[in-house]
Amino acid sequence: MTAPRDPFFPADRSIRASEKPIEVHNLGLMDYQEAWDYQADIAAKRARDEVADTILVVEHPAVYTAGKRTQPEDMPTNGLPVIDVDRGGRITWHGEGQLVVYPIIKLAEPVDVVDYVRRLEEAIIHTVRQMGVTTAGRIDGRSGVWVPSTTQASDPAASQRDRKIAALGIRITRGVTMHGLALNCNNVLGYYDHIIACGIDDADITTLALELGQEVTPKDAEQPLLIALDDALSGRMVVADHTFGSAPDPIKLANEKARKARAQSSLSQA
Repeated sequence: MTAPRDPFFPADRSIRASEKPIEVHNLGLMDYQEAWDYQADIAAKRARDEVADTILVVEHPAVYTAGKRTQPEDMPTNGLPVIDVDRGGRITWHGEGQLVVYPIIKLAEPVDVVDYVRRLEEAIIHTVRQMGVTTAGRIDGRSGVWVPSTTQASDPAASQRDRKIAALGIRITRGVTMHGLALNCNNVLGYYDHIIACGIDDADITTLALELGQEVTPKDAEQPLLIALDDALSGRMVVADHTFGSAPDPIKLANEKARKARAQSSLSQA
């Protein structure tokens, strides 16, 4: 497995081990655990070359999923079930109105995780810009696709801070990818109020519907995203530098939090 490199480069070759067409399975609305089991079965078969590269398209009933880096303080406060999963990242939410896509792809050698993640992001950026969110891009140090605070959403209910419109979390086993991405289309955002989504508390969450000020369903985004994913994974899309900001330094944030706590303690003792 290669070391991380400069994340922006021409995707002038396929990242896939196979040249056969990618199969798409649309699972409709399916419980997370059932979809995860189905995904794991397809991934095991792909590792044995028993099936082609496959993309699963699904919506889930409301559920929280906790990645391997989830911290106790991230956990929900509303009693909704949490499923511990074997992907990277921290806690997030899935629910109706969110387009969830699980690419099960055997990667070409040498496996390059950064390359794969950047291609997923590029496909999402291409899709949401095509749909009208023209400033969507990356924040250095944070995965996923973001809308900058300098962009005014069409719906006044949208956050005015930097806001995430799509989340990523992956796992690669025996050279085969699992898990994937979740694009917020017209899902409600109230469930995010009960967690620290992806461990980030200085930014917010948004949807295509909020940004565009009109109804946008997962079905509306499905075909554009699938086409973009095929292009990105197969080497027909350039991975460009869409970075508009950087994540705060976690050490500086921790020091500032400690400083404020000491100041508050001094005030209370005065």
